[in-house]
Amino acid sequence: MKKLLHPELSFRLHGRLWLEGPQDRFMGIGRLELLEKIHRLGSISRAAQEMQMSYKRAWDLVSSLNQQAREPLVSTQAGGKRGGGALVTPAGLALMQEFAALQARFQAFLALEEKRLLEE
Repeated sequence: MKKLLHPELSFRLHGRLWLEGPQDRFMGIGRLELLEKIHRLGSISRAAQEMQMSYKRAWDLVSSLNQQAREPLVSTQAGGKRGGGALVTPAGLALMQEFAALQARFQAFLALEEKRLLEE
């Protein structure tokens, strides 16, 4: 492929990976980031703020994740005297770990393919 590309320009191979269900995206890098922030901050609202995302959008993503999973990935507690919060469940932590590992393998694949295609 290298001989087809202009020699004075630099190219790179880029791709995104996500897992889709029959009606909606289940997991992708954005949802992974949201789960990581919920886990760290203990709050959907604070995670949304840190991602510069509306609370409604973050809540919709969490709801989608929970509906498509076999068991809840994020559990929430309504506000009150002690305040509300959100907790990534053990299943959510397992999903985060699995998807992060899948993402790492995907990036390694892209790096190998980029080398093969652009340095031939």
